[in-house]
Amino acid sequence: MTTPRHTQPPRRPRTMALMAPDVFEQQLDAVRLDRLAGLATLTDLVWTDTVDTPDVRERARDVEVLLTSWGAPRLTAERLDHLPALRAVVHCAGSVRGLVSDALWDRGIQVTTAADANAIPVAEFTVAAVVLASKKAPVLSALAREHREDWSYRGTVGPTSTFGLTVGVVGFSRVGRRVVEGLRALEECTVLVVDPYADPAEVAAVGGRLVSLAQMLPQVDVLSLHAPSVPATDRMIGAAELAALPDHATLVNTARGSLVDHDALARECRTGRLHAILDVTDPEPLPAGSALYGLPNVMLTPHVAGSLGTETLRMTASALDQLELYASGRPLTAAMTRERLEVSA
Repeated sequence: MTTPRHTQPPRRPRTMALMAPDVFEQQLDAVRLDRLAGLATLTDLVWTDTVDTPDVRERARDVEVLLTSWGAPRLTAERLDHLPALRAVVHCAGSVRGLVSDALWDRGIQVTTAADANAIPVAEFTVAAVVLASKKAPVLSALAREHREDWSYRGTVGPTSTFGLTVGVVGFSRVGRRVVEGLRALEECTVLVVDPYADPAEVAAVGGRLVSLAQMLPQVDVLSLHAPSVPATDRMIGAAELAALPDHATLVNTARGSLVDHDALARECRTGRLHAILDVTDPEPLPAGSALYGLPNVMLTPHVAGSLGTETLRMTASALDQLELYASGRPLTAAMTRERLEVSA
């Protein structure tokens, strides 16, 4: 006779939301707030943006789970001392780098991230940017203001075709993987991938080929960056790397501005040899005097590739999925650890 297997019945852990007020209003709409109430026991203070006041500290002493997002303060040792019951931090946004501390890891508190959900709009934006870059749409649009009633300038900016494109993807991250998959829609597109931690078989399974950066750069029509901002990647695309790119190649950056030497990029773009689509810069925004603002072959957007508006609700839903797993005693599928954070955004 087989003994029936028993799963741990779902609990309703005492939970509090910790994030900026406008973020709470945006990410916890009526539908998701109702789901949260069904998964957890909420404190009488459902939301706060601080744990530093005596009143909040008193009311948060028995909180087991923090539901966090943008605007949450860093969980330092001092703050954690006032959260003695805390066992999990469920993050409704992407990177937890500014939220966690060594003290949090040392205390064995579990952390999850909604980075997978945030990767969706970033990858969508990037694939769209690759298509626009291959048609030279950003620079042609800018030049149209100067060349009215005369389209002869179209042939001055390099190839304008998506067929047989070669795209370089630096970083086989959550976003990078989705970008490689998305580029399958382009006919005869070759996708080269650089990532020291990637498995060649996994890269090949989604349509890419793992190479070194030196091998990649001279071959690409579009170079798309998806690496994390860590010391090893700081200014990884500098003067030498930009010089190795073919004429009329486009640099697309939707990752972190620190990956690129912007002065070196401005020098290359000023000559018209390279183009750029930058959704992130370093610093953000660029200084008013940056040469990149005035170049027709540089498209700048104010960090809009990631989740904005209703897209943030997808991240909340992802975080609540993790809360449901936690409450039922099942393994967390979006867990972040100290070791993973070292190679993540």
